[in-house]
Amino acid sequence: PLYFITLNTNLRRRLLARRDVHSSFRMYGEKNAEAGRTIGRYVIMPDHLHFFVRIGREDRLSIFVQLLKQSMSKTLKQAGEPGPHWQAGFFDHVLRQSESYSEKWNYVRNNPVRAGLVAVSEDWPYQGEIARIEF
Repeated sequence: PLYFITLNTNLRRRLLARRDVHSSFRMYGEKNAEAGRTIGRYVIMPDHLHFFVRIGREDRLSIFVQLLKQSMSKTLKQAGEPGPHWQAGFFDHVLRQSESYSEKWNYVRNNPVRAGLVAVSEDWPYQGEIARIEF
């Protein structure tokens, strides 16, 4: 299955839109890709994160997300940001055949524009694609 995931920071604190967090997220994604847990496109906003992920049927999404949060929290703690860093749980949506990965991506990648952070989505530095996911 292909999931669309949203994680929010605790109390919507603006902790995430920074180079070290972005690097931590990418490293987690690259490490997991080797094990068949593939993060595709993503956008890191100041207080939340959207990404697409495909994991194997034997993997548990909740564990994948929990370990991602732990990894990013470690980076935040090293930068002196006190916890808790994350809102409990996460929001997930399984993409169905009738839904378009690219349509959802186009909506998500414009979040920084709608939030007034950049004039065009391409200028937002905290977005990208770790691995290409075909749908």
